[in-house]
Amino acid sequence: MKIIIVGAGQVGGTLAENLVGEKNEITVIDSDYDVLRNLQDRLDLQVISGYGSHPDVLKKAGAEDADMLIAVTNSDESNMLACQIAHTLFKTPTKIARIRSGQYLAYQEQLFKHSDIPVNHMIAPEQLVTQSIKRLIDYPGALQVVEFADGKVSLVAVKAYYGGLLVGHALSALKEHMPNVETRVAAIYRRGRPIRPLGTTVIEADDEVFFIAATKHIRAVMSELQKLESSYKRIMIAGGGLIGAGLATQLEEKHKVKLIEFNQERAKYLSSNLKKATVFCGDASDQELLNEEQVEQTDVFIAVTNDDEANIMSAMLAKRMGAKKTMVLIQRSAYVDLVQGGEVDIAVSPQQATISALLTHVRRGDIVNVYSLRRGAAEAIEAIAHGDEHTSKVVGKAINDIRLPPGTTIGAVVRKDEVIIAHGDTVIEADDHVILFLVDKKYIDHVEKLFQPSAFFFG
Repeated sequence: MKIIIVGAGQVGGTLAENLVGEKNEITVIDSDYDVLRNLQDRLDLQVISGYGSHPDVLKKAGAEDADMLIAVTNSDESNMLACQIAHTLFKTPTKIARIRSGQYLAYQEQLFKHSDIPVNHMIAPEQLVTQSIKRLIDYPGALQVVEFADGKVSLVAVKAYYGGLLVGHALSALKEHMPNVETRVAAIYRRGRPIRPLGTTVIEADDEVFFIAATKHIRAVMSELQKLESSYKRIMIAGGGLIGAGLATQLEEKHKVKLIEFNQERAKYLSSNLKKATVFCGDASDQELLNEEQVEQTDVFIAVTNDDEANIMSAMLAKRMGAKKTMVLIQRSAYVDLVQGGEVDIAVSPQQATISALLTHVRRGDIVNVYSLRRGAAEAIEAIAHGDEHTSKVVGKAINDIRLPPGTTIGAVVRKDEVIIAHGDTVIEADDHVILFLVDKKYIDHVEKLFQPSAFFFG
């Protein structure tokens, strides 16, 4: 596939890195030549210095025969204009734009529905991050929660702790502990390395366990791996931008929410627009303010300002002052591994959320959901099986008979409204939604081909 990426920042650079090894022809456009040169030194791709909304620059990048344009600069207007030029002058088939402003998102039906602004798919990072954090609030103790098949089934990452019912026992004991709940362990990471989960695999404390289950059973499975945390009630949010305000809006009905915003005008606006949340104007790393607002009684302290360092420092301070759990928004991917697991319990990366959404539209075959996991090393995908026994490599086959690439697990199958936890003898039917976990995403090309029916396939 020939793909043009406009914008070589954190998102554009990470996306290029994800796609360049997958037999794609990638061209990256940016006005910062130094950033482009750094990308070209590391990756096998083409770079063009210039503005991605300029027709001559797009032509030089090969827009005349490109399959897709992905505009992910920091400017919504530049992204939309790049899509418009690609559509009008070069008839580029698929155009994706990162749109951050709530002003545009509020009118997306009128603006984008009839191709008045020809953007096929919009990616709104702030909305994606807000949804991700909300799921972590809904499932206390989870490190990551992603949903498939309209929320019917979930993949959850948890850390196994001493005291968990399954710790020290083989995975086969799950069925004995929960005879009425079906689940499948998709992957285990021990000291950062993946372990293939077998029935004889013994769970150890500190293992990072990814399991798949019907969403309604998630908390029951989590209780087997760690002492189940109580539901969060008191939440303190540092930062009243789009993410902070969106979280407060979603949480204020069922939680006691306090929000700290540094800008006085913004604080005043939020105070008048939020219904139940309490808004304070001040610095979230001010020890006196946190003390006055009883941070020690907070179940979760969530730092989501635009400043990584401010988020980390305020969360560390809150944890030392008694906050039970801390979540931090971190833009720089290099910081994620450095801070997570100490006084910062969970680091949330907007880049990974954005990349996941973009990959959903880039993957070949009928792949309807993609989640980038383990800082981009692994992926979870939802693919729809099409065709029949004569045209498909998966339809009509038992899972044991499907030639899955190394480190790939089929965790669940969703058939209409039924969630089927996958076993070796589970037979895939046409139109099934198949949930797969890839320990190594370099095999994604194999998985895509599995789910591409062909009139010339004969088993």
